[in-house]
Amino acid sequence: MEIHADITHISYSEETIRQRVAEMGRELAAEYADKNPVFIGILKGAFVFLADLVRACEFPLEPQFLKASSYGMAAVTSGKVDIADALDVDIAGRHVLIVEDIIDTGVTMSRLRELLLERKPASLKFCAFLDKAERRKANIAVDYAGYVTPDAFFVGYGLDYAERYRNLPYIGVLKPELYEEK
Repeated sequence: MEIHADITHISYSEETIRQRVAEMGRELAAEYADKNPVFIGILKGAFVFLADLVRACEFPLEPQFLKASSYGMAAVTSGKVDIADALDVDIAGRHVLIVEDIIDTGVTMSRLRELLLERKPASLKFCAFLDKAERRKANIAVDYAGYVTPDAFFVGYGLDYAERYRNLPYIGVLKPELYEEK
C-alpha cells in the first residue's frame, strides 16, 4: 500500500524540517553549550527528531530515551499515562531536556515532569518539534518548539497512527476517514 496516498497534504516538508532543526540546534547552544545536558527522547515518536537534533547541536550532550505513551493504538489519548522508567544515567544535578515529536494535551509530559523532578535535575525543560498548544489540558510549557501548530492529525517524521507513517520524510495530515470512528 502506498502510504503517501493516505495524506491530505504536507504541512512541513523535508527541507522545512531540516532548516528548522538546524535553527533549533543553534537556539539550544545558547543555553546548553557549556552544560553537558542530557537530552531524553520520548519513544517512539521522538527518535527521528532526536537523531536530527543531536546532530544539529555542536556541543557535548548525552542522548537518552524513555518510553512514554497515553495513546496506544488510538487516535486520541486514553488519559492513562504509561511510562517505562528505565533511564541508565543519573540526572541529579544535570540539565535535562525532554525531547518530543509533538506535545498535545500535555498529560504525558506532566506525569513525566513529576517523575523526573524527583531525581533532582539542575533544570528540566521541554522541546517538541510540534506544539499543539490549543489542545493543552495540563500545565506544560514547551520551552523550545519547532512550530506551534493548529489542531490536525499529523503523521510522518516519527509521528504515527497505529504504528504507521513514522517513516515519512515530511509531516503531513492524515486523511480523517483512516482514523475516525465509524
